[in-house]
Amino acid sequence: MGISEGTGAVDELAARLLDAQVAFARQQLLASTAFETVVTEEVDAFLDLTGELTLAEAVTAQQISDVARKYAVQIPVEGAIPELVGEIAARIYRHRANDDTAFGDVVDARSVEQLLTGAAQLHLTQRLIRLILESPVTVDACVEVVQRAVATSMSESAHGDGLGRRGLSEVLRRRLARAAEPALPVIESGVDRLTRTGARFVLRGNRDATDEALLESVRELVRQRTDDVVGSYRDLVTESDLEDIVVLAFEFWRTFRDTDYFGVMLDEGIAHVFDKYGDTPLAELLSELGIERADLIEEARRFGPSVLATLDERGYLDQVFRRRLAPFYASSAFSEAVSG
Repeated sequence: MGISEGTGAVDELAARLLDAQVAFARQQLLASTAFETVVTEEVDAFLDLTGELTLAEAVTAQQISDVARKYAVQIPVEGAIPELVGEIAARIYRHRANDDTAFGDVVDARSVEQLLTGAAQLHLTQRLIRLILESPVTVDACVEVVQRAVATSMSESAHGDGLGRRGLSEVLRRRLARAAEPALPVIESGVDRLTRTGARFVLRGNRDATDEALLESVRELVRQRTDDVVGSYRDLVTESDLEDIVVLAFEFWRTFRDTDYFGVMLDEGIAHVFDKYGDTPLAELLSELGIERADLIEEARRFGPSVLATLDERGYLDQVFRRRLAPFYASSAFSEAVSG
């Protein structure tokens, strides 16, 4: 047999083997029983391998950090992502289920009660309340409210604003208010001292009862709104408000993720994962994350058949297999293997 004849025979054999292998690979993926077998075998093989391979052996902390930084920091948040989030939020906002569902059907009163009680008992909550009550800013706010109320009352009385009564007592009240206008700075100073002292006394005296008062206020609010439909929140939050919230959230994230602080915290979180799970086999790590063998097989069964059938109908499977296998059958390695 001449060289050309030998080459032709090898090419013919390569073509037949390529067709047979492509057909066999398609059959493995498209036949239901064969696909079940492939999935089970591959999942078991994967778990056997990862049962010995640890996280630190598979990847490094730097590799994970690079990936995290790419998606958390480098990828732009402009364009389609904020727009899509805003559109989804608006669609949920307008959904008719909001008008057919009561708050009590979404979160039961008992769960809310347990949540509120737990939140009130947190030391963090108590410290925050104490910080607010002891803050000079809180006292200043109380003083400013009272001062403005006194100044406004005197101004309205002096210039006839407000109730518009014409009795003798009203006339006397206005004249007294006008006479007191030159002394208003002194009056405001006295109001400042009295209010500041009183505010400190009231805030300090109610420090221990404030958390319970706040808790009871929220409880009462929940009780009153339990039978209201979820859509009643539209009385408070408009669709325009929702769009503004989405924009503000993305604006904050865009600036926050560029800070050195975020980068340090991201690296620290990844370092902790490797400190804790670096020597843990990957299969065990998946299990701790709640992903078991049955879950892997179930999801493959859920998505595999329909996706593969669609790809095969469009000829993609045949193209993929031939693209990956044909170079081998056209190579000198195959020629040498069959003619050696």
